Amino acid sequence: MKLLVVGSGGREHALAWKLAQSPRVQIVYVAPGNGGTAQDERLRNIDITDPAALADFVERENVSLTVVGPEAPLAAGIVNLFRSRGLKIFGPTKEAAQLESSKDFAKAFMKRHQIPTAEYETFTDAAAAHAYLDAKGAPIVIKADGLAAGKGVVVATTLDEAHAAVDSMLADNKLGDAGARVVIEEFLEGEEASFIVMVDGKHVLALASSQDHKRLLDGDRGPNTGGMGAYSPAPIVTPQLHARVMREIILPTVRGMEGEGIRYTGFLYAGLMIDAQGNPKTLEFNCRMGDPETQPIMARLKGDFSKVVELAIAGTLDSAVLEWDRRTALGVVLAAHNYPETPRRGDRISDIPAETDTAVTFHAGTTLADGKLTTSGGRVLCVVGLSDSVRGAQSVVYDTVNQISFDGMQYRRDIGYRAVNRKQNDRHG
Repeated sequence: MKLLVVGSGGREHALAWKLAQSPRVQIVYVAPGNGGTAQDERLRNIDITDPAALADFVERENVSLTVVGPEAPLAAGIVNLFRSRGLKIFGPTKEAAQLESSKDFAKAFMKRHQIPTAEYETFTDAAAAHAYLDAKGAPIVIKADGLAAGKGVVVATTLDEAHAAVDSMLADNKLGDAGARVVIEEFLEGEEASFIVMVDGKHVLALASSQDHKRLLDGDRGPNTGGMGAYSPAPIVTPQLHARVMREIILPTVRGMEGEGIRYTGFLYAGLMIDAQGNPKTLEFNCRMGDPETQPIMARLKGDFSKVVELAIAGTLDSAVLEWDRRTALGVVLAAHNYPETPRRGDRISDIPAETDTAVTFHAGTTLADGKLTTSGGRVLCVVGLSDSVRGAQSVVYDTVNQISFDGMQYRRDIGYRAVNRKQNDRHG
């Protein structure tokens, strides 16, 4: 069978890489793909991004099913279009994708269905937003309502920062339409985890737990980014917490959407904040796999993923079983010079080691031109290492990272530190 993965990032490379391992799969097309997918003989990049043209391609090439990676095509309605033409596609409809494409929609939805989340208010008027900030104080979180490619959330530790964020979005229109409405919410203390499931409209299948590192610098300092690394499993997600998140957050979301006449299908990602007492609250929903969480999750997934996607599209996800590598997978993002502000493009990348059974490098912001691999985006590569412990996975991954080079390369040296600390505390506690 032939498959199509829509997107060009590290998440899409990992999804295509995993799907291509199936003995049933002849080729995985990636639209538009990147330098890494261009170099894999089981994958083929196609330079099409227009949804209607992609649907034409799928019909022409007799592609069995499509998996959508990023949020923008989902918010634009690619799933609605494919389904209207009788094509098999895994992802949420435009209506369901509002859980991600509008922060205000998501917060109001959570309020209606008593899904635990931070207190909030929504504003389009800057003066009213400033008055609310003064009344609430800092720390406080300001979010652009729309899709802002990971740049729409400001965790303000001072009121000055908070007021500047509101001015930037509402007064100066720095994020365009995405920031024409802002959600201001209480700052939640705790540890974050990524909880990602597959949904077929009714049934839910949880993927392995993971934790993302959003800040640019070691020790969770510096600006927020799209993610500098991730690991799976996340020890904070205990079996008890897993059951609670399914019961209090995931299932009420799927049932709530259904109750409002919106059948949710596709990946559903709940970004969680878990407080010191172990209570989870929902920071945000994404209607797709996380990036960079997908890379370590796919590295741990065993078996034929194409069959699972097929069951999900058919609405029979309850008969799917996932098997996981018992090892920890840890992914470190190698970012471009001056990421996240204005990442430099065009730097030559060299010495990426060949894939082994303990290390694999996924490409994100790379392009292949005349046989030369260069940087073409902010997050350039995600190196994943597998080992029996978090420390072991760190060792494998950083050994690999040390072999790769491009000008301006920056990365965190402490990915997985919370899990290591947790283990030490457990030992001493």
